[in-house]
Amino acid sequence: MSLWLRSCQRCYLNSVLTPRGFQCVRNRWRGELQSHAAVRRCCSTVHGEVRVRFAPSPTGFLHLGGLRTALYNYIFAKKYGGAFILRLEDTDQSRLVPGAAESIEDMLEWAGIPPDESPRRGGPVGPYLQSQRLDLYSQTAQQLVKSGHAYYCFCSPQRLELLKKEALRSGQTPRYDNRCRHLRADQVQEKLAQGTSHVIRFRLEEGVEPFQDLIFGWNRHEVAQVEGDPVVIKADGFPTYHLANIVDDHYMKISHVLRGSEWLISTSKHLLMYQALGWKPPTFGHLPLLMNKDGSKLSKRQGDIFIQSFQRDGILPEALLDITTNCGSGFNTNRIGRRIAELISEFNPSKITTHSALLDLEKLPEFNRIHLQQRIEDEDQCILLIKDLQEQIQQAYAAEIQEDEVLHEDYIRRVLQLRKGHISSLKELVSPDYSYLWVRPSVSSQQVAALTAEAQHIASLVLKYVVLLTLTVFTLLYTHSLSRIMSISVSQGPSVAEMMVSLGPAEISHRFQKLMLLSETS
Repeated sequence: MSLWLRSCQRCYLNSVLTPRGFQCVRNRWRGELQSHAAVRRCCSTVHGEVRVRFAPSPTGFLHLGGLRTALYNYIFAKKYGGAFILRLEDTDQSRLVPGAAESIEDMLEWAGIPPDESPRRGGPVGPYLQSQRLDLYSQTAQQLVKSGHAYYCFCSPQRLELLKKEALRSGQTPRYDNRCRHLRADQVQEKLAQGTSHVIRFRLEEGVEPFQDLIFGWNRHEVAQVEGDPVVIKADGFPTYHLANIVDDHYMKISHVLRGSEWLISTSKHLLMYQALGWKPPTFGHLPLLMNKDGSKLSKRQGDIFIQSFQRDGILPEALLDITTNCGSGFNTNRIGRRIAELISEFNPSKITTHSALLDLEKLPEFNRIHLQQRIEDEDQCILLIKDLQEQIQQAYAAEIQEDEVLHEDYIRRVLQLRKGHISSLKELVSPDYSYLWVRPSVSSQQVAALTAEAQHIASLVLKYVVLLTLTVFTLLYTHSLSRIMSISVSQGPSVAEMMVSLGPAEISHRFQKLMLLSETS
């Protein structure tokens, strides 16, 4: 498969993507490429296997945007025989949400895209929690200080706040004025000896080289012209994202960074850090944003975009993966019903566009209906559905179930086979509309007598036809009202034919035998 490099046609024509990474197989313009470091970087061979990572912050639970980023990383890794790593960036200790770290990994496993290496699974380049790698960040920051690429900053929070207010008052973008960059060595040592609170800032330099993004093409952002020197180690000793992510990507041997396009502008800054440390950067690809169908930004405050809420509402993970890829790009086809193996097979990086993916959640029930039907038609998956539905029935109708025949596997299997293609989730089958499937009607002899004096005769006819499996239209017409009351305890609902087919001969026989007893009593 050809490697896509949107703005580097020469590289595109002479490169292939192998299971071990991107490799330039022929280069007729070697002299020209050597004259430009950025072009040379975009064509460089990726040594070793493909390794990608999903690195969320456990300051909240996994939502659809995060799931989509994880999914593209997972598909990329599996497409090219690589590894998918989960790394939790928990350095912002003040904003950590209890249980979020465990839940993120739980949801990835539930979605069917489990990491190969993670805090839970371990791996050769752990730990996979940033809070357990503080020494590594400190050592790297000291390396930058010693080489002159970083410096100690002693500015107080009050001074920084004044700078911010002054910039806003004058209509400018707030930025640090790099004041401590100019401190003499003896001044620095004196403040350190006094125990003055400080951070470490990275020294931004002008002259950023352009880089080739796998999706957005050539990019270059002169960050030194619009930003102050960024903090890389905070006063509490924890690193900021900018330092921690490049340190971890380097030591975890990440070959490709696939992340949201909101980080595209920061990439030049990160590349300056790679250059200062003498490290080879990974290949970057920035995924277009996932947005609402009206073009507005997905918001965590919407509440319904968290994966746990979809799981709770009976949405299948395959349906979520399908709809988040169906509304985007990067695949050879764009059809409903694709499962993870098909997504991997049909993945085509050259088809990833820069346009935002517009997500229409109103279509999710239709996606879920199709994937539920596929599960019902798969024997192994159907057994799991039966067990799930058994639990839901017991929870919903525990006090009303008179006998456990309605919980038998064969009975539930028939219900699923008959209703596939008509229901969007298992939860529908335990709704009041389908209660007749699980709860036998409770009727009195007075109710039967009030309906018709021929109840016993009609019941015996129905039983005869049930035994012979010849429920004729004639019988149904004459037993419509009686059949309904013996199927469910309300006068409205599904058609008699639908109810009787769903219940099956054995259950219909049982209910009409009960009717005959009631008729005799009356």
